[in-house]
Amino acid sequence: MNILLIGSGGREHALARKCADSPDTRIYAAPGNPGILQFAHAAHLGEKVLNASHHAEVVEFCEIAAIDLVIIGPEAPLASGLADDLRARNIAVFGPSRLAAQLESSKKFAKDFMQKHGIPTAQYRSFSVQQHAEAREYVANHPLPVVIKADGLAAGKGVSVATSHREALTALDAMFDGKFGAAGHSIVVEEFMQGEEASLFAISDGERFLTLASAQDHKRIGDGDTGENTGGMGAYAPAPLVTPEILHRTEERVIAPVLAAMKQEGMPFVGCLYAGLMIDAEGNPRVVEFNARFGDPETQVICSVLDGDLTKLLHSAALGNLDPSAVRNVASGVACCVVLAAGGYPGEVRKGDEITGIAEAEATGAFVFHAGTALHEEHGNKKLTTNGGRVLGVTARGENLQEAIKASYEAVSKIHFRGKTYRTDIGQKGLDTSK
Repeated sequence: MNILLIGSGGREHALARKCADSPDTRIYAAPGNPGILQFAHAAHLGEKVLNASHHAEVVEFCEIAAIDLVIIGPEAPLASGLADDLRARNIAVFGPSRLAAQLESSKKFAKDFMQKHGIPTAQYRSFSVQQHAEAREYVANHPLPVVIKADGLAAGKGVSVATSHREALTALDAMFDGKFGAAGHSIVVEEFMQGEEASLFAISDGERFLTLASAQDHKRIGDGDTGENTGGMGAYAPAPLVTPEILHRTEERVIAPVLAAMKQEGMPFVGCLYAGLMIDAEGNPRVVEFNARFGDPETQVICSVLDGDLTKLLHSAALGNLDPSAVRNVASGVACCVVLAAGGYPGEVRKGDEITGIAEAEATGAFVFHAGTALHEEHGNKKLTTNGGRVLGVTARGENLQEAIKASYEAVSKIHFRGKTYRTDIGQKGLDTSK
């Protein structure tokens, strides 16, 4: 099985590691990172490194290298229609079409879709930049807290949960004034939903689906869910919050009807449907957001507890014939991932600082997923350096959540780089839920 993996983050490192466990698998990565390239070959067209943003190059590489399956990790290539261009050449791809990916690439599309098809979610209104004054008036009179979301892709950062009208109006103005570029030219204003958040991932072939382990992400930069929103500072799986009953409700009220409606509307969803959920006190799920791909850092923990052949599962979905037998157990044990970020994240960050201690961390039994790293050669020696906001995802398994958390933080203590930033309470919500 020849696989082309698109992406360069911790999510793709986790996918590469898990897919590499499958027999007779050869993985190519575009562009990859130093961790991914421990399991994959860098994809080249002749002497040139494959540019995954050039769809024609990706198609050409797939045909030359006899690629059996393309796995698209990040959201941007999905939004730009890479999956469509591959399917047009009969290349099997795990990832939705451009139209289906609108569930993530447009918050307005997703909210309108959910309203039309009766999917439980928050009440909302959407506004374009031309409606700036009308949006301000609406927000100024909205009950608090109020949620302001950029319509387009903003790397997980285009959301503000405002507890005052001044804060809400500042967030609204910033989005319309270009803080997130074109992504903020349209916004969605939502009611604040009470409850506890969880994430659920459904692998779909366009009609049938299989849900993987539930997870809980930690979006805020600071302990106790304080500070700015980030792409995610850590996660654990499975989430005790998602009981078998809540899982069943979510599959019945969210996953199944969404997939059926997408097929009905002529844009069947083939890939990983990520449902970000708010679970209320009665155990009823409502959708916070959809993503059209695996989450990051949730993928690191979901893959760590998955007992099965991920390559076989994703390939069967891509071919339109989902094979649930590829998975023996979606949650064997518990995993916890602590993200190590560069100083300044989620704002401007330094790059190029040397990273040490990964071997020592992995000697404890943990696994360190590369998210924002690079290799630099100096005087004939290669050294690993920081190359992004989220640098590493330190992930460990245990028989229970407490063991997994302890093992993760033991490994975290072994790794060093200038400005190393991390939360000290990853998984605590799960322990509280378990009591």
